[in-house]
Amino acid sequence: MNRRLLAAGVVVVATAGAIAGIGVANAATAPPPLSFVVATPNVTAERYTDGENVYLFLDLGVNVIAGQDPFEIRAARKSYADPIVAQQIGKKKNTTLPAGMITDFTGLKNFASITVKDQAGATVKSYQTNFCPNSYDSARTRPDAPASTPYPRGCNGDNPFTLGAVWGIQAGWNATVSSQPNIENFDIPVGDYSVAVAVNPMFADYFKIKNGTAQLNLKVVDGDRGKGLGLAAARKAQALEAGLSVETKAENGHGDHNGYLPSLRPPAKVPATLKAAPKAGPRPDLRSLPAWGIALEEGTNEETGETDGKWYVNFGATVWNAGTSPLLVDGFRQTGTELMDAYQYFFDAKGNQVGSVPAGTMQWDNRDGHKHWHFTDFAQYNLLSADKKLAVRSGKEAFCLANTDAVDYTIPNAKWRPENTDLSTSCGGNTAVAVREVLDIGNGDTYSQYRPGQSFEVTDLPNGTYYIEVKANPANKLAETSTTNNTALREIQLGGTPGARTLTVPPVNAIDG
Repeated sequence: MNRRLLAAGVVVVATAGAIAGIGVANAATAPPPLSFVVATPNVTAERYTDGENVYLFLDLGVNVIAGQDPFEIRAARKSYADPIVAQQIGKKKNTTLPAGMITDFTGLKNFASITVKDQAGATVKSYQTNFCPNSYDSARTRPDAPASTPYPRGCNGDNPFTLGAVWGIQAGWNATVSSQPNIENFDIPVGDYSVAVAVNPMFADYFKIKNGTAQLNLKVVDGDRGKGLGLAAARKAQALEAGLSVETKAENGHGDHNGYLPSLRPPAKVPATLKAAPKAGPRPDLRSLPAWGIALEEGTNEETGETDGKWYVNFGATVWNAGTSPLLVDGFRQTGTELMDAYQYFFDAKGNQVGSVPAGTMQWDNRDGHKHWHFTDFAQYNLLSADKKLAVRSGKEAFCLANTDAVDYTIPNAKWRPENTDLSTSCGGNTAVAVREVLDIGNGDTYSQYRPGQSFEVTDLPNGTYYIEVKANPANKLAETSTTNNTALREIQLGGTPGARTLTVPPVNAIDG
């Protein structure tokens, strides 16, 4: 029996005994460093409409497959004033990529060109797509490939203050190339088309991707919400295609608090004896990033939907762990109450638990959009006046820890594939007797401030300069390697009149955020 695959636009035949899934070569033959492979010459895409919005999940099955060695890139910047420098990691040496090839932390921009033509040969769409080597649906493509991959899930470059990223394809594994452009309401009418896909020369030449072109047939059909993907699944698939985690809200961070996965973390257990914290050894290092995603919003009456004359400054806030140990906090429920006693745990260089200290409390948050346990001593958000005195304190003072953002995966011992990346895997339900919340090395926890009480009300504040203060470990209940980097300030300027406020946000080292 033979299996066929479309590789670089040509049908290649290989024996089934040498291939598991989609292969590019017989296992006994050394594969090329990178292969460009299209899974099938015939693709069907479902098109949905939701009011004025169109959802077209276009997955052309375009893949890059690593050969005998992993394909790995590390990108980092020394500070927000410095450019991003990317290196390809090799077995013998690392090579700095040409300037301009990597411009942000979302992956390889304009990696491929896609041209869609109708049956008459007229071009319907012509666009560039990006490539994130950290595919969510990556899998090994030949029997002799390693059983697992160490590389992160998704490129997650939404946070403007990311410092370092790791992208990779395990040897013998695939990574999908995005088939969709970075635009909203991307649409192709129902019909039959031919599609040409090509890796752009800058990448094909540099990474030695030979024959990086393919031709395939595309059929676009009307989607039925009761069949096939369904609208919700189409949205989820679009998030995957764009490199966003399906385990968090697309805007990143704690938004609507809805996850797709069931709880993955084991329940915490109270040890028989609590050892004191060791005097030395690995510690987390909590660092605050400047506030970002800052916007002015006029309040509305929940019953009537009309404006209520109040003004709010919304923002995203990220605290990340740059230390030598994860921040691990276990909560143990006080029987019959909605409180837990929280403890921070410590580990030696081999990852063995060696001690713990009390770290405050966790409390059950029964509000809509929450419904989970919050750790009360993680961070604090303040709005400071021009003289750095407190003007307004955010109502957000308890947190569900989750690894929502890859802030710097290039630091030693960074956790590239953390488990708790959304609230459904982290913060427990009301029937929980114990909860474990973790912030892993290199990862950040972002809260998007888009709810009254989680933002700053500025209705009655005078015009002028203010600072959004993001402060980690505000009561110093958590043990860290350093507390000198716990606070970050972001300048904003309020103006306008009480009936029409204005907001100006100066950039940080040319980062608008």
